[in-house]
Amino acid sequence: MKTNLIYTFAIACALAAAGCAHKPGQLTHLPSTAAPVVQDTQPNPFPLPTEGNNPQPTWEEINGMKADRAALAANTIHFAYDSAAIRKAESANIQAVAAALKSDPSTKLMIEGNCDERGTEEYNRALGERRAGAARNALIKLGISGDRVVTKSFGKDKPVGPGHDEASRAQNRRDEFVLLHPANGATPMGGS
Repeated sequence: MKTNLIYTFAIACALAAAGCAHKPGQLTHLPSTAAPVVQDTQPNPFPLPTEGNNPQPTWEEINGMKADRAALAANTIHFAYDSAAIRKAESANIQAVAAALKSDPSTKLMIEGNCDERGTEEYNRALGERRAGAARNALIKLGISGDRVVTKSFGKDKPVGPGHDEASRAQNRRDEFVLLHPANGATPMGGS
């Protein structure tokens, strides 16, 4: 009888432990480092960048140039979640940036890649760089020399959308174009 009571107690404890097992909450999806998960329904008019024969200018070459953030602010391009593919709808903005660079051969360009707040710091830095690189590659395909275009990633550090909803996140997934003039131009690089 005592043995049956011990077995019954052991089975009851095992069932209680199994019933009280920790059930994890909903898992948050983090973007992978593989190819973009979200694809545009239209073909990408500008494939991802390849450096090859198109090296970027060095930071020493652009140091001292004057940054003009207003000149191309209207041409900011936006991206789908977890993607560096430039959407066909953004082609006019890329073409306008190319036209501005062609109109003044003394200028250079800095492309700043940005992300929304989801994902790790490292992932967003890499995605921001891929986004800036995609825009750079698009400009090269439109006849802009690679030695006039430098890229920089801010990851999720410079949000423009104030909230944590999809509308704000969509504003934050962007490339901004900063026109760089020779030293007698606008605001100095790194200055205000």
